Amino acid sequence: MSEASGSSSDDQQPWYRDGLRFQCTGCGDCCTGAPGYVWVNQAEIDAMAARLGLEIDDFEARFVRQIGIRRSLIEYSNYDCVFFDNRTRKCQVYEQRPRQCRTWPFWKSNLNTPQSWAEMCESCPGGGKGKLYQLEEIQKQASIFNV
Repeated sequence: MSEASGSSSDDQQPWYRDGLRFQCTGCGDCCTGAPGYVWVNQAEIDAMAARLGLEIDDFEARFVRQIGIRRSLIEYSNYDCVFFDNRTRKCQVYEQRPRQCRTWPFWKSNLNTPQSWAEMCESCPGGGKGKLYQLEEIQKQASIFNV
């Protein structure tokens, strides 16, 4: 039996059963950098459009791109999210940000193994620091959005 799995009764629990620490530093690094997708659904689009005082059609034309059958926020040419304000390093729609953003870093891809979590902690200044999130909250966040 490996150290990561613990006792046989612990085998049913994930490796992070004792919780994980995370504290958003507001650095904006998760909103910038490499190209990618911020997947959005209609409810999220509606909420962001309302936040900005835009008609939904106008919001979608300006800020959303179609990727197959899914939709994603557009990015600037440097791959920053369209709602990332580089001057203030803040999200312009933070209170209505998509589920994908709300659930960071508790994505299944970061929770797969202790190594995947450690890699996230190396790239995110708040990873492994701050508030201790309990297993139930981590699992709840991971179930909201599958990344």
